[in-house]
Amino acid sequence: MDMTLDFLAVFLAQLQKPTLAFLLAGMVLAALGSRLDIPDAVYQFIVTVLLLKIGIGAGIALRDAEPGDILLPALAAIGLGVGIVFLGRITLGLLPNLRFGDSVATAGLFGAVSASTLAAGMVMLEEDGLSYEAWVPALYPFMDIAALLTAIVLAERARTKGKGALSLRAIITESLRGAALSALLLGVALGLLARPDPVYASFYEPLFRGFLSILMLLMGMEAYARLAELRRVAHVYAVYGLVAPLVHGALGFAVGGALHLATGFSPGGVVILAVMAASSSDVSGPPTLRVAIPSANPAIYIGTSTSLGTPVALLSIPLWMALAEVAFSQ
Repeated sequence: MDMTLDFLAVFLAQLQKPTLAFLLAGMVLAALGSRLDIPDAVYQFIVTVLLLKIGIGAGIALRDAEPGDILLPALAAIGLGVGIVFLGRITLGLLPNLRFGDSVATAGLFGAVSASTLAAGMVMLEEDGLSYEAWVPALYPFMDIAALLTAIVLAERARTKGKGALSLRAIITESLRGAALSALLLGVALGLLARPDPVYASFYEPLFRGFLSILMLLMGMEAYARLAELRRVAHVYAVYGLVAPLVHGALGFAVGGALHLATGFSPGGVVILAVMAASSSDVSGPPTLRVAIPSANPAIYIGTSTSLGTPVALLSIPLWMALAEVAFSQ
């Protein structure tokens, strides 16, 4: 009973933190019909700065990291990305009257990683004093590319009935050229190979939390706006959008727990892995899947992700933090 009360206290305390407060405020503003509008160019700039900050920080940490410390977590991230897509495809495939392209694109988007959710998780862990390996955010591309690649391969094989030639190299190249992964990987390369520490400390660090609060406000407003699109598609996708982030996050937490036992992976690292697994791509995934799976309806996979998946993933961050506090404090 005491453990349950402790868990609830931690969970409720996290809901009061600024990151989630801005998300909920954005949803309330949109529900009230507010005309507040932030240009798309500003949104793209904020996302780019956040991803560069995450990447540079991870790259700086990678300078001193042992390759052996990163190998198993990277393989775990790849396995999670692939596994989540197959799980989603199997789950949605069991249901009648769902088009293959729509279901596999939805599974791919939920297997990929949300930059905003990752950034929010990092801030909330830092606010709570829960430390993690600084290179953990560099696991983002491993999970993201693995998930998108798996979804695209499944869709292409279904389209050609396994007979057409499929260029994995072309798919990977196209994914790497996406805005989100380009910014993140550029940051990792700069942090690892250059010496960006002064600009990182004077520019990226001070702006990070403020920019994230604006991004959360935008995410809340867009999530509410996308609900109208989701109402026009199968209700099963609404259920998937509510349940999948919790199932995927639990898988990420379990895999992170296994890494903790095998390698000493930190509790904070376990939470970050769960956060990435629970998230669904909001930057790199949608444009990639629009081009690679043109038969899929964007209103379904983007609506499911943005209107339900992302808010649930963000609101579940306190859940993984509370679980970590209970599980690793023994």
